[in-house]
Amino acid sequence: MYILGLNAYHADSSAALFKNGKMIAASEEERFRRVKHWAGFPSEAIKFCLSDAGISIDQVDHIAIGRDPKAKLMKKIAFAVSHPRIGFNAIQNRLLNAKKITSLPEEFVQLFPGCDASVIKSKLHFVEHHHAHLASAFYASPFQDASLLSIDGSGDFTTTMLGKGTDKSITALTSIDFPHSIGVFYSAFTQYLGFPYYGDEYKIMGLAPYGNPQYVDKLRDVVELTDDGLFRLNLSYFNVTRGNVISYGDDHIPVVDQLYSQKLVDLMGPVRTKQESLSQFHKDVAASVQKFTEEIIFHLLHGLYDRTQNDRLCLAGGVAQNSVANGKITRNTPFCEVYIPSAGHDAGISMGAALYVYHEVLQASRQPAIRSAYTGSHYSNAAIEEMLKQEGVSFIKEEDNALFDKVSNCLVDGGVVGWFNGRAEFGPRALGARSILADPRREDAKELLNLKVKRRESFRPFAPSILEEYVEEYFEVNDSVPFMEKVFPIRKEKQPILPAVTHVDGTGRLQSVIKDVNPRYYRLIDTFRKKTGVPVLLNTSFNENEPIVNSPLEALDCFRRTNMDMLVLENIIVERKKMS
Repeated sequence: MYILGLNAYHADSSAALFKNGKMIAASEEERFRRVKHWAGFPSEAIKFCLSDAGISIDQVDHIAIGRDPKAKLMKKIAFAVSHPRIGFNAIQNRLLNAKKITSLPEEFVQLFPGCDASVIKSKLHFVEHHHAHLASAFYASPFQDASLLSIDGSGDFTTTMLGKGTDKSITALTSIDFPHSIGVFYSAFTQYLGFPYYGDEYKIMGLAPYGNPQYVDKLRDVVELTDDGLFRLNLSYFNVTRGNVISYGDDHIPVVDQLYSQKLVDLMGPVRTKQESLSQFHKDVAASVQKFTEEIIFHLLHGLYDRTQNDRLCLAGGVAQNSVANGKITRNTPFCEVYIPSAGHDAGISMGAALYVYHEVLQASRQPAIRSAYTGSHYSNAAIEEMLKQEGVSFIKEEDNALFDKVSNCLVDGGVVGWFNGRAEFGPRALGARSILADPRREDAKELLNLKVKRRESFRPFAPSILEEYVEEYFEVNDSVPFMEKVFPIRKEKQPILPAVTHVDGTGRLQSVIKDVNPRYYRLIDTFRKKTGVPVLLNTSFNENEPIVNSPLEALDCFRRTNMDMLVLENIIVERKKMS
């Protein structure tokens, strides 16, 4: 039985395909369109999933959409009526977006001429946004029962949902409605600090350790923590009742309206412009916003535990991408185990919607936990060789032993390596399939990477990939983190050994590499360990201000545009000094 899950007409659109309850293919549409956070109908991701499985659309039994236009409909109408300042364009945009969801059968007919729209319609299931988020975390987790939290900007008029999961059932315990949203709060301050684009929030998380959280008390007037374990915004600090929060044009790129009001500027001071240098004040604001966000999340989690009395947690939603907060959960709340899927953000809606239908609608049995994020594109050595020949690029093909020896030598010698191996990752993190790698022992590695490849803000950290069995030796918290979704303190005695991946506050965003999940990446790190005594590599995404590369040609183009020293495409090596 095949279930196709979709996140459509929403930021980070994606598709995921399940066969008998097992996810066999999944990818974000942006990987094919080459446009970050692309938000239309995920036609290319759908075609990839079906082609990868070798099936046609007619063989798909169910199509799950992580969206329900009817969810909280009366609350949506009441909100529009009670806020007359909402413009006609804002209402029209929302209605048009909802209409696109209901016209999905026609999209499938255009994508697959000859398929029957009525048959497609009969296979559709509309799954409320946050139920899909909860399903993406709980049904992918190893837990038979758990506490559940979905938290983001907004989806189907909900911003936060607390629930519990038991075997094949998810129960929503309570929820918070738009416009009261931690995502809105964090995004408003992201804009205030001069980062205006959708998805820029991670920059505040990276900037925060450079500041002191001295403005937290001011923020307590912006967000109120309520006695029932929830929260509410002081809406006078925000513009969210005046129009769109996020709109999508014909280019399907999400655009965020200005979320903060003049009152917030009066409270905090002048807004930073994009060109303005980052002052200590800006760093202190970032630190304050991050610290207070963590306090809000912990407040929610204490309230959730009071409701469930279950110390296992499944977490999803855009705010669940705050890896700094995630790494502190077990030390600041009653929860002892935390599972976050590789695509905890909105791309994971496709996976969650399919899992929801499989368990909640079809009442099928639980499948093993999803331990691997490697469900995307993949290419044979033969296909890569043919591409390189067409491009006129000299290359060497090596057997595994020679390959790992040569690549690790390049890293030891200070080289920067583009590593393209196996199936691409599903989610926002490069996890050793589409990665740029460097030696974490180098004091200058961060500057070297920004000079040669990334060209990004100096305050943003690079992450360590570490062999799973060495995590306790290097980190103060011993946890399995295969999807790089938690930040932990690096042991003080190890920080001088890993200067390139130790952030200014002594932490690192951990990826624990598991031998049977990604054996080739594991072997590369282990080969590096045998030569250096350090079981860690610096890992960052294989891209240059674009979506992570998806094909060998895109990897080659990125290699050509930058100054990486070596490109590894499966068993094929391209060296800059030997390029024709």
